[in-house]
Amino acid sequence: MNETQMILGLVIGVFLLIFMILKTKIHTFLALIIASAVTGIVGGMPLGDTVTAITEGFGSTLSSIGIIIGFGVMMGRILEVSGAAERMAYTFIKRMGKGREDWALALTGFIVSIPIFADSGFVILTPLVKSISRKTKKSVVGLGCALACGLFVTHHLVPPTPGPLGVAAIFGADLGQVILWGLVMSVPATIAGVIYAKHLGKKLYQLPADDGKGWVRGEYDPQAVSGAQNIEEMFPNLDKLPSALLSFMPIVLPVILIFINTLCSALGVTGKVGEIAAFIGNPVIAVAVGLVVSIYTLAGKETRADAIKRMEEGVDSAGIILLITGAGGAFGYVIRQAGIGDYLGNLIAGLPIPAILIPFLISTAVRCIQGSSTVAMVTSASISAPILTTLGINPVFATMATCMGAMAVGHFNDSFFWVVNRMLGITEAKEQVRTWTVPTIVMWVTGCIVVVVCNGLFG
Repeated sequence: MNETQMILGLVIGVFLLIFMILKTKIHTFLALIIASAVTGIVGGMPLGDTVTAITEGFGSTLSSIGIIIGFGVMMGRILEVSGAAERMAYTFIKRMGKGREDWALALTGFIVSIPIFADSGFVILTPLVKSISRKTKKSVVGLGCALACGLFVTHHLVPPTPGPLGVAAIFGADLGQVILWGLVMSVPATIAGVIYAKHLGKKLYQLPADDGKGWVRGEYDPQAVSGAQNIEEMFPNLDKLPSALLSFMPIVLPVILIFINTLCSALGVTGKVGEIAAFIGNPVIAVAVGLVVSIYTLAGKETRADAIKRMEEGVDSAGIILLITGAGGAFGYVIRQAGIGDYLGNLIAGLPIPAILIPFLISTAVRCIQGSSTVAMVTSASISAPILTTLGINPVFATMATCMGAMAVGHFNDSFFWVVNRMLGITEAKEQVRTWTVPTIVMWVTGCIVVVVCNGLFG
């Protein structure tokens, strides 16, 4: 395909997408599909290949997280109506200290996202965010953004998540050092993200409705946020709530199962043990187990009809999330199939810039264009590894630079962008950008500074 034509297709497609979302009555789901088609056709893809790319991109995206989202919203509804989410909120605030809920959520996401995908972690933990918001009167948007930041950073920087693991292998970096430096460099980026999230919560002040359906928008009031004088006063029905063990089990158990699979894979465990670990630790199976546990431990007193009704209430909110998430995946897949990401990556590799920034900028460009962090990391590493090897760049810091670059500008073609915004009840495009695009830029800039400084001191 003609290179100029590919870039023109991308520019027109992105412009059209933003215009439709901001200025027309076209729904975001349809806008994403139209933009995908225009990008492919103008970019030089045959008509049949464009349609195939859209359907394959939609299907492959939902095949990885669609079932998990469905199970997650079912489990989330059970956690809410059973009082388990309230119990978790109480335990969480009690342990971490009242007033530090956003930092505590970020820390939770920071740890949880090491063994599991950020999308899955956010779906599983959203009921906790809503419960804490309802009880503390802190904006669910700020709290959810803080959680997403914690999930996002370690998902990009700390193996054994697939992206950094693959990049480390391409650069030939020592995995132990990559994990260590990934944890170290994750801290400043997470702190920057939470600071922004605290600010955002004051500007987009939104609470979950008391009936669990919909949202209540208002003005930030510091006096209202201060809440009760002590934690127990925020939970008047504390004695009627399920125990902490039963409340946390549906969330903790899938995490443990997924971590077992990750550990076995990292240690090279094979045979029957490895096969069983891979099965039970698959996110789809693990979250399904968590859902079954929640049904029989938290909804055990409800009738069969009532339990099913509760789960269907959760599914009602999942439909649009699934459609938009799949459409975002389709848009990114069309861009990848058109070869635009590879073309721009090779252009950046030829620029006269410090060597450590080559993988960072290639990863940034590919991530912005097609949405997938993992694809951006692997593409950048594949292009820049031969260059950096001849320049003597420490492979560990080259790995970190690549992974940091993939944190850039989460926007309309990023599935996590839609998961975060839709599950927090943010539907306006400008607010969606403030809720997730801006914090990714904040963390990306912070990460760039950290990589350059660490490479200069220790590389």
